[in-house]
Amino acid sequence: MGRKIKPLIYVFCEGESEIEYTKFLKEKYKDAAVIQKPVKGLFDVADKKFKKDARYRNNAEVTDEIWFFFDVDDGQTGSWDKIKKTIFVLQKLRKKPNIRIRLLMTTGCVEYWFLLHYKKVRPFIQNVSEKENVLKMLQNECPGYEKGNPAATRKIAERLDKAIINGDWVLEHITGLPTLEDNDVRNRWLYQSTLTFTTVQDAMKFLESL
Repeated sequence: MGRKIKPLIYVFCEGESEIEYTKFLKEKYKDAAVIQKPVKGLFDVADKKFKKDARYRNNAEVTDEIWFFFDVDDGQTGSWDKIKKTIFVLQKLRKKPNIRIRLLMTTGCVEYWFLLHYKKVRPFIQNVSEKENVLKMLQNECPGYEKGNPAATRKIAERLDKAIINGDWVLEHITGLPTLEDNDVRNRWLYQSTLTFTTVQDAMKFLESL
């Protein structure tokens, strides 16, 4: 099978909101990239899909990127080593070059990434009340937003350009952050921190570059 000109991307999502957002990206960037229908589930699901599902396994050699779109909570920080093992296996499914794995991570809740489509803000987001506060702030900007709502999510996503700028602004204000060139080191550092951050904009900038 010949190499595709447009990169082939698989996206694994934590919840319905991430799925709806990815559907928007799939449509918006259809002339630049082949974004497959997003799947609900993260690392274990991806591992099983590429091992057991022929539709995934047979495309491994022409898969350019696999994305994981999810929230990071304080209680998850000890699970990095398990995630890293899965990432390593998936990367090696294509030999040269390896498949690029992107972690589209956001502290606490995806609504913080959505909120950055409207404003620069860095609230502490760890407990339930702090996540609810982010949701309220988002609903002030986008009345009627509910998790997984296609229309509201699309309305938010259309402001993507501002979110890219604001997402970079958030990372610029984190002291001691490893450089982007050390991708695994940076991901681990952020994943295990309790800081407010998002890395979704990195994937968005990649799509824009196409």
